[in-house]
Amino acid sequence: MNFSLYIAKRYLFSLSSNNAINIITIIAATGVVVSSLVLFIVLSGFSGLKDFSLQYTSIFDPDLKVLPSSGKTINFSDAQQLQLSKIDGVSSYSQIIEERIFMQFRGKKTIGYIKGVDENFGNVNAIDSIMIVAPWFEPNKQEVVIGYGISQKLGLGARDYLNFLEIFVPKPGIGQLDPLNPGKDFNKESVVVSGVYFVNEELNSKYVFSDLNFARNLLSLDSTKISGLEIKLKEGALENDVRDQISQIFNNDILLKNRIEQNDALYKMLNTENVAVYLICTLVMIIALFNVIGSIIMMILDKRKNIKTLYNMGATLSGIRRIFFLQGALMTFLGGVLGIILGVIVVWLQLKFEFIHITPTLPYPVKLKFENILIVFATISILGLLAATIAASRVRERLIE
Repeated sequence: MNFSLYIAKRYLFSLSSNNAINIITIIAATGVVVSSLVLFIVLSGFSGLKDFSLQYTSIFDPDLKVLPSSGKTINFSDAQQLQLSKIDGVSSYSQIIEERIFMQFRGKKTIGYIKGVDENFGNVNAIDSIMIVAPWFEPNKQEVVIGYGISQKLGLGARDYLNFLEIFVPKPGIGQLDPLNPGKDFNKESVVVSGVYFVNEELNSKYVFSDLNFARNLLSLDSTKISGLEIKLKEGALENDVRDQISQIFNNDILLKNRIEQNDALYKMLNTENVAVYLICTLVMIIALFNVIGSIIMMILDKRKNIKTLYNMGATLSGIRRIFFLQGALMTFLGGVLGIILGVIVVWLQLKFEFIHITPTLPYPVKLKFENILIVFATISILGLLAATIAASRVRERLIE
């Protein structure tokens, strides 16, 4: 094996007397380096894009969310509140009331969702970081916080005490609405907008945040009814243990979702795109490795006299094949490692100096992950060994006859 490796290294690093073979070898090695470099950069780019996309949704996504298994509300008694607060892994929780609403302001209309939250909501979600105009609403007042998209649609700013935002929601138990007198079929409240938040295009046009009691009165719910709970876990808490304890409090009559489950569609889309791009880049790598196969075959033809000499000196046919197998394996291994090193440098430079931008103020997001290094190395190793095996199999008995 040591003899085969020694000869393989000599063939790989020494120049052939045939310039065409030297050029083919250089092209093959360059293809391996570039393909592994590109694959690593693409994977790092998608890792950055994934984190970039999820960081905005995670602002409104708690560690765990309790939802009714059926219907729109769940019962949450004082006894259940006490039990929930005693769970060791729960850092904080917030009661939520959520329902679809109709809004009107100075003749302009739109549809959204009222989201009533209690005073603990700020302990579960980072609300300070999303406010772009004025502060959060004050509890127990006729105030709401709207998204930037709703503000644009209605032409509504903060702290307008001369013109109020009107919120309508159908009264409970109403079947078909009366088109001649729709006012009697709706609960209506007039509120002041205390502030405007900005997260992303979808959420900016969706939620209107209010005090929990305001939403409860608007929807005519009693004091034990809520739409759900948003829970923040303590650092190091075991999610599965906490989930089991919460399910027992509600007799398993709830749905519990973590961050991934709350954004299931988004995660699936990002993962699918990541896999698709990985397969495309792998296809490019396979094409590049055809050059490795061609390079090794040309080297076999060029070294026919040497092969006969080695055979006459006692080398077996399988030993000679091992020489060219190791040559191809070394070429792909060293090229892959060099490509990964260059990729790490490029990604680090982007993180450090942000020389590529999506917009003038937004650098292209990338992320250095050891997982991506392993994926690229495993891919180039498997494909390289396959290419080397195919090329080495061209050493046939007729070459030594």
